[in-house]
Amino acid sequence: MTLATLKDVLQPALNGGFAVGGLVTLGWEDMRAYVNAAEAEGLPVILQAGPSCRANTPLPILGKMFRTLAETVSVPVVAHLDHGYTFEECQEALDSGFTSLMYDGSRKPLAQNIDETARIAEIAHAAGISCEGEIGFVGYSEGENSLGTDPEEAAIFARDSGVDAMAISVGNVHLQQNHEGGLDEVRIRAIEALTEVPLVIHGGSGVPLEQRQRLARTSKVCKFNIGTELRLGFGKSIRQILADDSEVFDRIQILKQVEPDLQAAAQIALRGIAAAKN
Repeated sequence: MTLATLKDVLQPALNGGFAVGGLVTLGWEDMRAYVNAAEAEGLPVILQAGPSCRANTPLPILGKMFRTLAETVSVPVVAHLDHGYTFEECQEALDSGFTSLMYDGSRKPLAQNIDETARIAEIAHAAGISCEGEIGFVGYSEGENSLGTDPEEAAIFARDSGVDAMAISVGNVHLQQNHEGGLDEVRIRAIEALTEVPLVIHGGSGVPLEQRQRLARTSKVCKFNIGTELRLGFGKSIRQILADDSEVFDRIQILKQVEPDLQAAAQIALRGIAAAKN
């Protein structure tokens, strides 16, 4: 088994000048495409179970799915809870075999966010796994607005929460469907000057590809969460399959054809932010 913790894959990224892809999963076929993409590229991958995924599949099942897939490849695979909002949810993920817990207290006051995240970090570290926290709320395309991360608050959060990775708000937006947003690199540099913790960019699909690559090489950004661009690829592929054959109806046959396209898209995403490694 190549199951790994978040710290296992992010510390080498921090030291080596590259980043790791946190790929947002929704079902078995895309999970399998992502680990096969990682294997084909010889790169680690972080399989992420976010709220949408958990709404359809219980955490104990997701834990088994992630761990089963880790056994099929030789590269490190992280089983990551993305945006856990309660202690109980994080505890269930831990009990279900996840190797990384992301607690999202970013909407809460700094002191409360630190206290609650530190509690998750404590149970994670006691179990030998990792913890990611978020400081500065990352908003949503056509939804809640982002609240930029204050560098001084980020330094306090990193120090007092005990996290292994810190998600920051620096112009990134969840669910953005193009690469035209761009990140505030001045704010990133100010944050990384005050902490040694690997930094995480949620909403990585909205970050221009060149900026992803450059930050992976030259900054402490060691993880880009990528979901929307892979969902867009999935949708494009499935529409083409249905257009080519108006009689096709079987879910297994349809997804069997989609999976290679999804793997190819995942390989491009993983390869781009790991360019400095190779």
